[in-house]
Amino acid sequence: MQPIVHLAVGYLCYAASVRLRRRGRPADTPTAAALVGALLPDLIDKPIWLAGLADVGRTVGHTLLVAGPLLAVAWWYAAARDRRSLGVAFAIGLGSHLAADVPWHVLAGDYRELGFILWPLTPMAPYAGTKSLAAVSGVEITTLWLEAIVFAAGVALWWVDGRPGIESG
Repeated sequence: MQPIVHLAVGYLCYAASVRLRRRGRPADTPTAAALVGALLPDLIDKPIWLAGLADVGRTVGHTLLVAGPLLAVAWWYAAARDRRSLGVAFAIGLGSHLAADVPWHVLAGDYRELGFILWPLTPMAPYAGTKSLAAVSGVEITTLWLEAIVFAAGVALWWVDGRPGIESG
């Protein structure tokens, strides 16, 4: 999934959790925490990959073996400052990133690329890129089409919600 789409997924997940709990719009600071969590795996892994230190862009930041302890530290830090809502928001963002990277491989039947989930305990297959999902009337439907829809939905909801997470004014 493209990094910018992870922001949309993170926002959609966080906004849904807020609405389910209190039926309001997300507040600025927790939204920012959710967006940081949603982008963090790529902020960690893409520079490692671009520097040539890894063959793929999903290593340290995308494994549950790092995400678990990272979430525990984030929760402890937020709780120690009596800002548990920030810990929850960060966890939703980070969890949404890891979860959103799974379906494309499952839908395309490319299960070998799911090694990132428990890397380095499981082997890391090279990422094959955009997945072809189907053809409709001669038009190839790829994961990028679905990502575009998710991105548009995330941006639309964020806009309707008043663009939380950034200073307005």
